[in-house]
Amino acid sequence: MKKIKSRLMDEIQITRSITRLSHEIIENNPDMSKIAMIGIRTRGEFLARRIHQQVQKISGATLPLGYQDVTFYRDDFLTNLGSPQIKPSDIIFDLDDMHVILIDDVLYTGRTIRAAMGELFTFGRPAAIRLCVLVDRGHRELPIKADYVGKNYPTSLKEHIHVHVKEVDGVDEVLLMEYIEENE
Repeated sequence: MKKIKSRLMDEIQITRSITRLSHEIIENNPDMSKIAMIGIRTRGEFLARRIHQQVQKISGATLPLGYQDVTFYRDDFLTNLGSPQIKPSDIIFDLDDMHVILIDDVLYTGRTIRAAMGELFTFGRPAAIRLCVLVDRGHRELPIKADYVGKNYPTSLKEHIHVHVKEVDGVDEVLLMEYIEENE
């Protein structure tokens, strides 16, 4: 059983984080002609669209945007068949020598990011891959660190972060969920 422990971010706070992340990406990448953005499905896709739009608006640059579904690249693919809908990756530009900004909603163990990087190399050889996440909740199992973080929310192992976006969930919010065993 799970219950909402608290609302960590609302629509305004998410919008502010996206704006700040967009500015950080621009500040740290003086040559925008070599930047490509890729969102990890599902919610990372929609966050990537928003960040991509902001970066283009602020910088005036035109950047390629793609999406990837890493389901088949995960090391827990056979035991994690709970993915509701698998979509093909949509990367229709050359990644060779590009500086890829990989965008996801939550960074947890690092396994999704490892899978995403594995798949990226099937599309080419990027010059660099940088990670942008809305929330970093800690508990890494792999040596992966985000370069751009909206918010850090350390969690216990019984807690989870749920990011809701309007495009999927009808509302923009970040919730801290607590998982409670039935007999507690």
